[in-house]
Amino acid sequence: MERGRMSRATGRQSELPMRVQDNNRTSMVYTTPQSKQPSFGKLNIPKPQSVTSERRTSFFGGRTSGASMPRNSIMSGFGGSEKIKDARPLHDKSFVQQCIRQLHEFLTEQGYPGTLVAKTLQSPSTKEFVKMFEFIYCQLDPTFEMPNSKVEEEVPAILKSLRYPFVLSKCSMYSVGAPHTWPQALGALMWLIDNVKINWSLSRQELLFSDFSEDGDNLEEGSDYNKLLLDYTAETYSKFMQGDDTFEDEDESFLNKLKKLYNVDEALLMSMEEKHRILSEEVEQLEKESQTDRLMTKRMERMKLQADLKKLQSYRSSLDSFKANLENKASELKDELENTVSHLESLKHERDELQQLLQNQKFTPADVERINREKRELQQTISSLSKSLEEAEQHKWNEEIALAKVKEKAELKLAEYHKLARKLKLIPLSAENACGHDFEFRPFELGPGGMVQHKTQIQMLLRKLVSDVEEENSRLANMKLSLDESCEQVNSNILDKSNDLKQLREQIRKLDERLGSDMQELAREEQDWAEEMESVENHRKLLEKKVTYGYDEAVQQLKAAQQQYHLVLQETNEERRTVANNLASVFTTAANHLSITEKCLDDLHSRVQRGCYKAVEEDEAAVQKLRETLKSFVSKANTL
Repeated sequence: MERGRMSRATGRQSELPMRVQDNNRTSMVYTTPQSKQPSFGKLNIPKPQSVTSERRTSFFGGRTSGASMPRNSIMSGFGGSEKIKDARPLHDKSFVQQCIRQLHEFLTEQGYPGTLVAKTLQSPSTKEFVKMFEFIYCQLDPTFEMPNSKVEEEVPAILKSLRYPFVLSKCSMYSVGAPHTWPQALGALMWLIDNVKINWSLSRQELLFSDFSEDGDNLEEGSDYNKLLLDYTAETYSKFMQGDDTFEDEDESFLNKLKKLYNVDEALLMSMEEKHRILSEEVEQLEKESQTDRLMTKRMERMKLQADLKKLQSYRSSLDSFKANLENKASELKDELENTVSHLESLKHERDELQQLLQNQKFTPADVERINREKRELQQTISSLSKSLEEAEQHKWNEEIALAKVKEKAELKLAEYHKLARKLKLIPLSAENACGHDFEFRPFELGPGGMVQHKTQIQMLLRKLVSDVEEENSRLANMKLSLDESCEQVNSNILDKSNDLKQLREQIRKLDERLGSDMQELAREEQDWAEEMESVENHRKLLEKKVTYGYDEAVQQLKAAQQQYHLVLQETNEERRTVANNLASVFTTAANHLSITEKCLDDLHSRVQRGCYKAVEEDEAAVQKLRETLKSFVSKANTL
């Protein structure tokens, strides 16, 4: 768990990179996913708008590696030519998944233009990796453009220029999505994201004093500032050499002196912070509002309007046909009215003639009574005919309304049938499941007999399609059974391999025991030789005491004993080195073979399991889709 923290909550205003306090004195750059507040030095990214940024970052050199700085060094930078072991658990699946989630969140928040899919981030291609790398690096350098050629050389070169502490080989760029190369590439992306966040935080810190002087670019120019900086550097460095890692008092004093030097207005600073907070809240609110896809909403509205337009067009066509029928009926009524008018004129003319005749002749009372009776009969006949005409017109109107309702219901059912047929890809003729047959009803184009014949033909085609679907369903069921059997066979093979792995582990354990016993035997032999050497030394001392009695003989015996000792010691060392080398090679070979076997078995098991799961899910989805299609066909057939 990281223990390094910033010296103050408001951010470090010091010109020197802050040391990180950790158990092993390692930089927090190696704890990428857990880093919430990185605390190493500022990136040496060129910024044309700031003249003093380069001086800030290069005062004591870059400190990007994890090696701790010796206390007696003066200005040597961190990181050398030696290779540094990556302490991040990049081969831990949970760690890799956590890194992928953080990468997805960062790209989503920053508006990554490409498509982000969880499956793509699990094993991306080289092209997708280069796009993500270019997008993240553009957060540091907006003018950067990735070249079209030699991308495999450009990405490692950029990471090396940014002082990435680990090596991302050129060969790994050809297969970024491979299981053995993707964790290293993902670690490089997370390191680059951490640098982007640090750059943002330091950029925000540089803006704290941007409004407190008339010339913001020359803020740190002048002898007063240089004197304050040198005094602060001397004090902090002296404490640093004494073993301190934090300089809170010196930072506070240096900050107060800077505020006094540049006449910092605390009230203005507080007002600017409040303004920044308000603007941040407005930006968050705007981002939340922009998350709703307005284009999708407009598209949905357009689809609804198009559907309404189609309905209106169909309704308009029905109204046109109804209008044509009414016009035909109106023309017929007009002809009938003209005939009636001509008949009425002839009746009027006849009435006039009869009236003239009546005026010219004399009627008897019997004739008058007869005429009045005929008149009443004619009036009753006219009233009854008028009533019959009104009833006929009312009945005609009611029949037309009922016909319109029935026609509307038929059009709704026909639209529902066409919609379902389009979902099932049966309409138009070039659809996937149409097979060259016409499943579309055209009630206004065909007559009653043609409509019945077309309906019978469609029912026969649908029954044939249902039978084909049932056959396909049975075939998929048989295929699923065969896949289940193959899955069981693969599981049995995995069980056999696991048993072989247990046997190999038992053999390794026996080799470990044998190695321990050999080491103990070698230790006992060394102890015996030490005792023998001690006895020889005692004998030599005894011979030295008796040198007056046989100096020459003692010297010869001593030389012989020494030669014998060296010879035996050399043979013993040679034999011990040979045995140790043999045992080490045997143990290394067994361990490598075990690791390779475990890796192969894990890869095989994961591939087989993914294949089985994918096949089973696809089969189940296909079977479920076919069942739903069958049910819909059966229901439609029943309704038809």
